[in-house]
Amino acid sequence: MKRAGQRVVAGTEAPHTSQPSKKQKTSLCGSVFGDSALCTSMDWASLPHHVILRVFQFLTLVDRARASSVCRRWNEVFHIPDLWRRFEFELSQPATSYLKSTHPDLIQQIIKRHADHLQYVSFKVDSSTESAEAACDILSQLVNCSIKTLGLISTAKPSFMNVSKAHFASALTVVFVNSKSLSSIKIDDTPLDDPSLKVLVANNSDTLKLLKMSSCPHVSPAGILCVADQCHGLKELALNYYILSDELLLALSSEKHVDLEHLRIDVVSENPGQVEFHAIKKQSWDALVKHSPKVNIVMYFFLYEDEFDVFFREETPVTHLYFGRAVSKALLGRVGANCPRLVELVVCANGLQPLDNELIQIAQRCKNLTAMGLGECEVTCRGFVEFVKMCGGRLTQLSIMEEVLIPDSDYSLDRLHLEVSKHLGRMWFPDMMPTW
Repeated sequence: MKRAGQRVVAGTEAPHTSQPSKKQKTSLCGSVFGDSALCTSMDWASLPHHVILRVFQFLTLVDRARASSVCRRWNEVFHIPDLWRRFEFELSQPATSYLKSTHPDLIQQIIKRHADHLQYVSFKVDSSTESAEAACDILSQLVNCSIKTLGLISTAKPSFMNVSKAHFASALTVVFVNSKSLSSIKIDDTPLDDPSLKVLVANNSDTLKLLKMSSCPHVSPAGILCVADQCHGLKELALNYYILSDELLLALSSEKHVDLEHLRIDVVSENPGQVEFHAIKKQSWDALVKHSPKVNIVMYFFLYEDEFDVFFREETPVTHLYFGRAVSKALLGRVGANCPRLVELVVCANGLQPLDNELIQIAQRCKNLTAMGLGECEVTCRGFVEFVKMCGGRLTQLSIMEEVLIPDSDYSLDRLHLEVSKHLGRMWFPDMMPTW
């Protein structure tokens, strides 16, 4: 009786001594779950194409190749164009990287059979020069492609910078010339140069909408100006401050140019005191905002305190500000006075001087501020409560380290979170440094 009660199966059960047929083996889930209505016969070869395609899209190239040998139908799906429109090449040297490299033989097979299908392509390389050179070799072979999106991604230090400029430019030119429909390009930390940009513009000026090219030291202000002058559909642009110019902003503000949606500017200095930063005229900023009133202007600063002199002396329409190194009280005061469009502010460090007055001024002047983050700074609990009270519920993101807040006679840390929560309209606690 005990054995008979171990399993209940819908229908007639085959004797235990008989061997299940091949078809029965694919239907074992029905006997396991005891309900053939819930789990029907699994015939992998008869799955619809779109289901098999979806499975393949979640697999790495090596696993795709293995899965293609399951049956003839799966092999057919392995070669349909829809599977090869979006692809990421992973290139690494085993001794230097944790990445799982794409096998060279499979790469050749993809290029031979599917180069004309590739549309959204990225190359992920490790820190070795060999991986970056391998990526350039693959780019050089994409002569029959029609790529829309191209991304070159370094997972560690920028290895593309170790490739010769001639080799990199030659490989990139192949894609620029043959694609004719590039709309999105992310080529940060590469030896991209002005002649390469001219080739890009000559062949893709009508389609280019997004260009991210921060940390490209061989690009000059004239090179990026060429892009802005002729790529009138450009909506997103990311670049280093050294190639930002009044002429560029005015070109992006011309009547024939579409509204710019996103402008990211990286302001970086590796050698303190060796870089003199130029100032952008207020009239140029005003022209851009008048032409593109909803543009997000994002600035990332990695400067030393004595290098901020030219910034925020006049009204600047920045919307998102990130300070990766220490900034002075005086600079934050200028931010409060001259950045009325500010939406988000993150300050990594300031020092041991309370920022009460600066935060209150920012709350008063920056009516669009919705996100604030403070790291190694100081602010009294009284000053912080006043800042939050003035901003109110529009502060949707508020990240403050507990160490930043200085208790005073009005507020202890325990009372602070209750008061801040009341003004925000939601429960809030300061962030705490993990102890592990």
